[in-house]
Amino acid sequence: MTVMNRRDFVLAGASGLLAATAGSALTARAAESSDHAAFFLVGDTHYFANEKSTGELTEKSRAATSRLVDTLNRLPGTKLDASLGGSEVAPRGVIHCGDIIDSGDKNGSTPAAMQKTEWAAFETDFGLSGRDGKLKLPVYELHGNHDSPGGTGLVVDEIKRRNRQRPGLAGVSRNGLHYSWNWGPVHFVNLGIVVGGLKDVSRARRFAPLESLEFLTDDLATNAKDGRPVVVTHHIDVPRYCVDCDPSGPATAAAWDPCDMRAYYDVLKQYNIAAVLYGHTHARAVFRWNGTTSTKATSGISVFNNDNSAHFNSETQAFLYFEVGKEEMVVREYMTTDAWQTGAWNPMSWRMPFRAV
Repeated sequence: MTVMNRRDFVLAGASGLLAATAGSALTARAAESSDHAAFFLVGDTHYFANEKSTGELTEKSRAATSRLVDTLNRLPGTKLDASLGGSEVAPRGVIHCGDIIDSGDKNGSTPAAMQKTEWAAFETDFGLSGRDGKLKLPVYELHGNHDSPGGTGLVVDEIKRRNRQRPGLAGVSRNGLHYSWNWGPVHFVNLGIVVGGLKDVSRARRFAPLESLEFLTDDLATNAKDGRPVVVTHHIDVPRYCVDCDPSGPATAAAWDPCDMRAYYDVLKQYNIAAVLYGHTHARAVFRWNGTTSTKATSGISVFNNDNSAHFNSETQAFLYFEVGKEEMVVREYMTTDAWQTGAWNPMSWRMPFRAV
């Protein structure tokens, strides 16, 4: 499998690809199919309010985020080009892998006002159920380091509130933040910034894991013991934190505690993990992960690092589209170089087998 950054080639419009057209509603057959689960993965939208007029988004942020949602609404019901498999784009929903807003990592009265504006804009655009916002698909979000690095504040509180309203969940953590659900044969788990909180390691973490490791352990033991495929999503990337673990060592500035990372991988390797998904790096990467720092492993868990999807400082954005079955998944990327004024499918795609149920 090739690891290829999206910026390694220039998108030259939609030439040779099927251009997106006004799509029909998601068909009942596709939405209720029991043999696969299709979905979009977005992240790093970084809704950004105007610091001098905190009640409104900046023009660039408003335009990029709004056009992203327009694009997500337009694609369902269209057909992929034959070179990409020719199937109908039929997502069940959207997973957001964090950094929903931009100002949640800052303190003071101005950032606090900006956070309220940014979150309100996200809810107006994305809604929750596919019927209460601009987005016509249900959304399953988690928080990133720009939302709440310390595990407190507006975004974390709002996700907890939304989880009490989110239909069809298979599990919710004791603190109300982390959660899981099923689409067809696939089990999904959303876990926040990082996965951790190993109890025999007492040092402080840079980003609060908020008992996510405990929830993952219990949830998979309950909901994935039958061998079904599992998709796990968090915000921070994994390979660079797969270093030696010293349980008694001092705290560091690393985004992910290495002992938490080891414990996370030890849980995952017991189950049929179809994919680990995250964002944070603002660059797409696809590789197999074997619990080390390597991104060139020939076997291991399939990892998909999503690009930024609507960052106010970038014209180039992207999101991923997954079709996950009982034995394999096919993944494609939709891209823009002009902040979603136009977009096209990346001519590359990834077919990833995993253990059959």
